[in-house]
Amino acid sequence: MNKDISQNNNEIKKSGDIDFFVVMLGSIMLLAIVIAIVVNQEWSENIIGNSFDFITNEFGIAYIIVLNISLAFLVLLAFGKNGKIVLGGIDSNKDYSDFSWASMLFCTGIGGAILYWGATEWVSYYQNPPYSLAPRSDEAIIWAASYGAFHWGPLTWTLYTLPAIAFCISYHYKKIPILKLSAVCEGVLGKYSTRWPGKFIDLFFVTGLIGTSATGLAFAVELTTSSISQLTDFQDNRQMRLIVMLVVTLLIAFSVYKGLNKGIRILSVLNARLALIMIFFVFIVGPSAFILEMGVASLSHIATNIITMLTWTDPLQRSDFVENWTVFYCAWAIALGPFIGMFIAKISKGRSIREVIFGMMGWGSLGCSLFFIILGNYALELELSNKYPVINHVNEFGQSSAIAAIIEILPLGSLLLALLAVIGVIFAATTYDSASYTLAASSSKELKENEDPRRALRMYWAIFMGLLPSALLFIGGLETIKTATIMASFPILFIYLIMMISVIRMLKTA
Repeated sequence: MNKDISQNNNEIKKSGDIDFFVVMLGSIMLLAIVIAIVVNQEWSENIIGNSFDFITNEFGIAYIIVLNISLAFLVLLAFGKNGKIVLGGIDSNKDYSDFSWASMLFCTGIGGAILYWGATEWVSYYQNPPYSLAPRSDEAIIWAASYGAFHWGPLTWTLYTLPAIAFCISYHYKKIPILKLSAVCEGVLGKYSTRWPGKFIDLFFVTGLIGTSATGLAFAVELTTSSISQLTDFQDNRQMRLIVMLVVTLLIAFSVYKGLNKGIRILSVLNARLALIMIFFVFIVGPSAFILEMGVASLSHIATNIITMLTWTDPLQRSDFVENWTVFYCAWAIALGPFIGMFIAKISKGRSIREVIFGMMGWGSLGCSLFFIILGNYALELELSNKYPVINHVNEFGQSSAIAAIIEILPLGSLLLALLAVIGVIFAATTYDSASYTLAASSSKELKENEDPRRALRMYWAIFMGLLPSALLFIGGLETIKTATIMASFPILFIYLIMMISVIRMLKTA
């Protein structure tokens, strides 16, 4: 039945038409940004900082509104009559098993950043809690344990799922043989989706994807180098990070060269299994009872307060919690969303619209919750029981160093640290090889269901995409990386509204 499409490798053709406008202009813009960062670091940091403040303060509410409209739209679509539509036709078979499909969507949508944030994100919320709560109070603990799973669960996967459904309908239902963001907007733009308005939309997509993927890769590389440094006497510095960056880029290029089925699928499934082994080992040898109790409490807390968490804008206190976290995660998901959607559309033939919606939001949220519940609550218990000063370590040496430290004190800690480094590299690779595949698809003028983008084009993007994260690592700093995400997402924010209208029109006219 589901043979993970391996038997179809011989049938897959390579698309030969390259959209040189998107490739060349996107490459020029990327080079200009990288050169500006490297040549004038202080000027770049000032520009990036001012951009973050302007976008989050003036347009933060727009991100919150788009999030809530998207969630309502998806729920109505899933439970409506169109939710039964099977992508590719009623007789279409699924190209991938459920586990392979879930592994690819999870590894593509999350990447190494889940390891970076899953264990220690609560530290920021505990010290600077929302809703004017007292820092380090008991009430701050439950909110700190809840907000990470909320941000990485319902929030992120809602904004991933909307473009995924739009691409699925455009590509499999409307049979538009173009895997581009402009094609998804065809229901609104009409013939202009293939002209200049559409080309600029594709350009926004390319720059947004490169910018946001760069942040995720920077997190993964930082976590990997911290693990290596903890295991060895090598210092975690720029040189080590650039070496790891080079290794990741080469692994990505190899995976992309092998193709969608031999490269991306195998790495995704392998990494999902390794990550599950690691977190369940932490659960078994760690404070299992506390992890379960706090996990159930945090999930219950999210369910009870979901409306407040989705809509809170902090209009009176202006503590910057919403801008620094909720708006940031909205921006991250919006910038990555079209990329996730394009990739999910490519692997979702044979599934119903309802299955894609609930599969993405369900598997994605569940996978993220496991990381936050197990790794996050393990670290929280260490702090509360005075077994290890997690907060002090984060404040003094950073999150990556703290994660490596709390993993090493577990039984078989050195082995787990080595496993963490491997998982970090593969997570980065799976996210980036999916991104390079998607960029190549978006840079092709036409891409039918049985076609892959040109291998040379996939290799080009795989190698070229390593430039921006290397530049971000050169500057360093969490705020710089977060601001790159905000800037990359801003133009795509308004395209989300176009996508919703386009989906409605495509379903009516198909």
